[in-house]
Amino acid sequence: MNVDLYDFDLPEELIAQTPLLDRSASRLLLVEKETGALSHGHFTDIIDHLLPGDTLVLNDTRVLPARLFGVKEDTGAKAEVLLLKNLGEDRWEALVKPGKKLKAGAVIVFGDELRAVIEEEADMGGRTLRFIYNGIFHEILDRLGTMPLPPYIKETLDDRERYQTVYARHEGSAAAPTAGLHFTEELLQRIEAKGVTVAYITLHVGLGTFRPMSVDKVEEHVMHAEYYVLSQETADVLNAAKQKGGRIIAVGTTSCRTLETVGRQCQGGPLTAGSGWTDIFIYPGYTFQVVNALITNFHLPKSTLVMLVSALAGREHILNAYEEAIRQKYRFFSFGDAMFIY
Repeated sequence: MNVDLYDFDLPEELIAQTPLLDRSASRLLLVEKETGALSHGHFTDIIDHLLPGDTLVLNDTRVLPARLFGVKEDTGAKAEVLLLKNLGEDRWEALVKPGKKLKAGAVIVFGDELRAVIEEEADMGGRTLRFIYNGIFHEILDRLGTMPLPPYIKETLDDRERYQTVYARHEGSAAAPTAGLHFTEELLQRIEAKGVTVAYITLHVGLGTFRPMSVDKVEEHVMHAEYYVLSQETADVLNAAKQKGGRIIAVGTTSCRTLETVGRQCQGGPLTAGSGWTDIFIYPGYTFQVVNALITNFHLPKSTLVMLVSALAGREHILNAYEEAIRQKYRFFSFGDAMFIY
């Protein structure tokens, strides 16, 4: 299957550069997955499309201020580091710029508090770094780091909490689970009051978010592994919902991928608590084990995320929905509008 089948033309002016003042004020495109029927609304209307007995699954990861700006110790040349995965013992997987000049053995200095030694090189700017510092690393990172906004966002983010969900708890992501950015605490309370259960999983978003597909055939793409946690409490909630015939609604592709990872491991049986690394790649032809519906943002052309939503609703239905969203001038990507596939 050719990657170009998931391409579309997106006017640059539709790429949202800043979050709305009110998180829940975004628009909502509803997509009936069996028929492809479309309807329009606002995100707060989501409550009208959730039913008592449904379970809404949110990813409670918290984004690290993972982008660091420093200089090469020997030349003073500017250097940029994006932290992606904590390898333990002060070692991190990261992306660096400029990749051609930051070789193994180079030292990057970030002010007076922090230094990084490049230990290993990988392709496409990937590096393994070892940090040297005095004090508590996460406190230093909080002072020196900035939010790792995607490269298509050119505006400065004044309030870094706007790139966090209101329920973010467990620090470790290199990017936000952006479908969750639309929820306010008040909206979640209203949803629960309707009889919808809210449950949480954790998936720390990593390298795969920042790397485009570099193959022509979908089947040849290899996802990078990301760390997930599913608690026993959430497993019990999901099993009870499935037994009663309630829908499992993933908020975001990260929640979806976590649930499907656990579902495949349990081979159709009851879900069990677990944690580990997932590199699941969901594209058309995939049979969903757990997820019945999905709340998501609008994604990049030819991305693994467009393929995931196409697996749930069908390629033709999704591309038609995207065409309609472009026609109606929906806002795209991280700070953009939302879609409910049900």
